[in-house]
Amino acid sequence: MRLQGRRIALLIEDDYQEMEAWYPTFRLREEGATVVIVGSGRKSTYHSKLGYPMTADRAVDEVKADDFDAVVIPGGFAPDHMRLCRPMVDLVREAYESGKLVASICHGGWMLVSAGAVRGRRVTGYLPIRDDVVNAGGEWVDAEVVCDGNVITSRTPPDLPAFARKIVEYLERASVSSSV
Repeated sequence: MRLQGRRIALLIEDDYQEMEAWYPTFRLREEGATVVIVGSGRKSTYHSKLGYPMTADRAVDEVKADDFDAVVIPGGFAPDHMRLCRPMVDLVREAYESGKLVASICHGGWMLVSAGAVRGRRVTGYLPIRDDVVNAGGEWVDAEVVCDGNVITSRTPPDLPAFARKIVEYLERASVSSSV
């Protein structure tokens, strides 16, 4: 239970990639973290690209960045929908600017771009978002996981073990350093 007492927001919207939402949720809960599924608020249950439902615990207008130690953004086409919800973008930006961990995989990097969290950072993601990252001032890296400051990014589902491992390590280190 390395992450006991840690609170993580996992953002959700329709067309999310199943593994990129469920794998981090289960892995972080396994380590003792409280994972809160945060949706846009336009409905309570969101469906993946293949139709799998995920029910939000909270709508984005019911939470704030200070409620969490980290924000995780899964991919699929959900981040494209999330970008249209200004409060979701604001949550990511506020978490990033306050030094909290923001982590994205695959198309999740679109939310980091919209939140201004890639400028001057080394990041990765699904190859088609490379131009967006570069145009937003980020340095594109082709690696299974990249950690630059309080930003962790990963490419696609095969990289999920490295992605989740890096999130756990980051939050565990942050927990140790904040208790000293």
